[in-house]
Amino acid sequence: MRLAPGSSVLREKTTVTDIIDELEWRGLIAQTTDLDELRKALADGPVTVYCGFDPTAGSLHVGHLTQILTLARFQHAGHRPVALVGGGTGLIGDPKPTAERGLNSAETVSQWVRVLGRQLSSFLRFPDDEDNPGPTDAILDDNAAWLSSMSAIDMLRDIGKHFSVNQMLARETVKARLNAEGMSYTEFSYVLLQSYDFVELYRRHGCTLQIGGSDQWGNITAGLELIRRMDDNEPHGPAHGLTTNLLTKSDGSKFGKTESGTVWLDERLTSPYAFYQFWFNTADSDVVRFLKVFSFRSREEIEELEHQTRERPASRAAQRALAEELTTLVHGAEECRKVVEASRALFGRAELTALDSSTLGAALAEIPTVTATTDEEGFPPLVDLFADTGLLSSKSAVRRAVQEGGLYVNNAKITDVDVRLTRDDAIHGCYVVLRRGKRNVSGVLLRS
Repeated sequence: MRLAPGSSVLREKTTVTDIIDELEWRGLIAQTTDLDELRKALADGPVTVYCGFDPTAGSLHVGHLTQILTLARFQHAGHRPVALVGGGTGLIGDPKPTAERGLNSAETVSQWVRVLGRQLSSFLRFPDDEDNPGPTDAILDDNAAWLSSMSAIDMLRDIGKHFSVNQMLARETVKARLNAEGMSYTEFSYVLLQSYDFVELYRRHGCTLQIGGSDQWGNITAGLELIRRMDDNEPHGPAHGLTTNLLTKSDGSKFGKTESGTVWLDERLTSPYAFYQFWFNTADSDVVRFLKVFSFRSREEIEELEHQTRERPASRAAQRALAEELTTLVHGAEECRKVVEASRALFGRAELTALDSSTLGAALAEIPTVTATTDEEGFPPLVDLFADTGLLSSKSAVRRAVQEGGLYVNNAKITDVDVRLTRDDAIHGCYVVLRRGKRNVSGVLLRS
């Protein structure tokens, strides 16, 4: 797996700013403990702030970016972020509201911890000299360091005694599960482990702020209460919690999902081209909101893109800005350049043969594509290929389109529908791009 090094935007050192105002303008704050006290603590900073990421898969996905980039925003504002990978909690799994999680092996979780650690490390500024970190240099930690060595007796005596079963049963996720299929004691106890993470980070790093999605509010407040009970003198000062709004699309569909599934940060699971297209296909009704959440552009820049979306929606300037910034951030400037060129080339605005095989293949994977087998005469007739891809409804419609001058093969206009392509016509020996007009594109994958 390759993930781009953190963008220079994320690595710039900045002075302390009012991060609360920034988060509020971007629509990121859902809940906080005591907003006035938190604002004061941040103004007196630097504050150490953490967010946890459980290794429930072999990669982070775009749904994690809200929290990752919020950590980065805190660092920009002069605070110290802690990215916590849940090597311990990942063996248990935060309870889902619908069903019991499957348990992964310790070996699998350990491997995923390493992957997530590498991914998280690319978004934050870490110390150049680990023996001499700066006050805002990020920390990467793993809760297996303290959870794996804790005995069952220690957990029950030192942590469990501070939790009320009545309060645990009143939690929304627990109530939903108990009213459905039930919940194992393993998942029921998850809140104890995450709460103790906050205690350990409070003690080890002076961490006084935990952030997470709004679905984590119960876990965060439980951690705050555990700190008060286990460290009643609060040597690092009072701790705080802040949650961000869970992101949804305006059409009601789930954010971070496409027809082909989850949009991952790992290029082996979601190609840079597919990643770019996910953001470029953002609806006009969502794009400004997504720019506020995911982009590091200024308020003035985003307001200008909002104006362009309203006045010239066909230009898709806001979507293009969002897609290019996120693709560069996650996959690097060179990969972003390649996918932009691929998008241009598919629609006749750049040279297809200039694309490397992997980029072109990834692009064709995102459009309707058929497989063709060659014989001694070459490809099947063009009339068949255009009809098979669905670009036109029938062979007679294909012939009419050729006569009207509206069909292209590898961006070259077709004047003779009876011409057969040969292997030499295939880009990289296996790809052919068919186009009708300016906007309708399909692909053909050549098989011998």
